[in-house]
Formats: sequence, structure tokens, C-alpha cells
Amino acid sequence: MANGTNSFTIRADTAALDDFLDALGEAADQAVRPAAQAGAQVLYEAVKVNVSSIGSVTGNLGRAVYQAFSPEHSIDGVQAQYHVSWNARKAPHGHLLERGWVQRYAVTIAKGGKWVTRVRPEAQGKPRPRRRATQAEKDAYYEPRPGGPVHRLGYFFVARAEDSMSKAIEAANLELQKRYDQVK
Repeated sequence: MANGTNSFTIRADTAALDDFLDALGEAADQAVRPAAQAGAQVLYEAVKVNVSSIGSVTGNLGRAVYQAFSPEHSIDGVQAQYHVSWNARKAPHGHLLERGWVQRYAVTIAKGGKWVTRVRPEAQGKPRPRRRATQAEKDAYYEPRPGGPVHRLGYFFVARAEDSMSKAIEAANLELQKRYDQVK
């Protein structure tokens, strides 16, 4: 360090600053997971609102939406990751509502609201095509939809929650600020 005419020296006791930074570091480590959860909560609530705007037949999709802490993608005091999605076991057709689908075949709505894909008369009594059957095998078995296939657009109930990302970041920052204020 130069001691020329254009320099000066300041001596200060930084023990209090060191103590504050140590306390702030501990508080920051402890605030990572609550801050991430605060942001995840905002996104979770946005997904729930989006699902409720679709309308409900059974309510399974609304009950299947969850937020969960992911310990395998988190590092204590450094990063915390939460997943916000839906449980596919509880709402197995959620992916169709999220991304959309193509309806190729005619359907009948049976008692109880169950959709049944209609079978061609000449295919009555024959076994259904296997799960990974070719399109030609399926077309030979099922009755085509009058007017041809129609693409049903998805509702993007999870993807649209990204519109709330700025609110989620704000909630996480508020949680961090609350923790910082406790250290002061």
C-alpha cells in the first residue's frame, strides 16, 4: 500500500461489523428454505386458482395439486427447491388438461359421465388394440369422429402460474427481509 501524498489510512474497530456479518450469515443460511417456500406457496396458489377456473367434474385435479420440498435438489443454507405440480396417480388425465389432446374417435357418454370410445360395427367382439398399436390398427377398430379429428387446446394450469413468478420472487424477498430485520 502506498503512503504517498494522494493516500490516507483509516483505522477502525470492525469487531461489531464482524459479529453482525456472522449473525447475518447464520440468519441467511436459516432463511433459504423459508424464502423458497414462500415463493413456492405463491405459485401453488396460482396453480390452484388456474385449476378452479377450468371447472370440475370430479375435483381430482384440484386435490392432486401439491407443493413439495425437494431435498435431493437442495443444499442446506445455500439453495432450496420446491416442486409445484399435480400428482398423476390422483389425477391421471392432468397432462391432457395441461397440454391438450387430439380427439380422433367418436365417443358416447355413458351413465355416470364415463366417456366410452365407440367401436366400429365390424370390430364388435374383437379384442381392443394393444396400448402401443399402430394408428392403422386403432383406426380399423374405433369409429372415426364425425368431421374428423379435433385438437383440444390445453389449459396450461401449471405453465400459466409462471405469470405469478414476480409475485413469488417478491414473497421470497419479503421472507428474506423479515429474517434480516430480526438480525439487526
